[in-house]
Amino acid sequence: MAGNGSRDKMKGKAKEMTGKVTGDARIKREGRTDQAKGKAKNAMGDAKENIRGIKDSLKGKDAS
Repeated sequence: MAGNGSRDKMKGKAKEMTGKVTGDARIKREGRTDQAKGKAKNAMGDAKENIRGIKDSLKGKDAS
């Protein structure tokens, strides 16, 4: 999931820059939205990893 988040962030940055260069406010906004979506996907992936780690420690498994 982190890969998809990073991809969305890169795509969003490219759209935002394109919007700035061309003066297209809609494309610029879409770029910012894509970047926010990418950040959210990365945060969700991090949260899932943390939950797995907590779950494993409660079960007594080594989280290494």
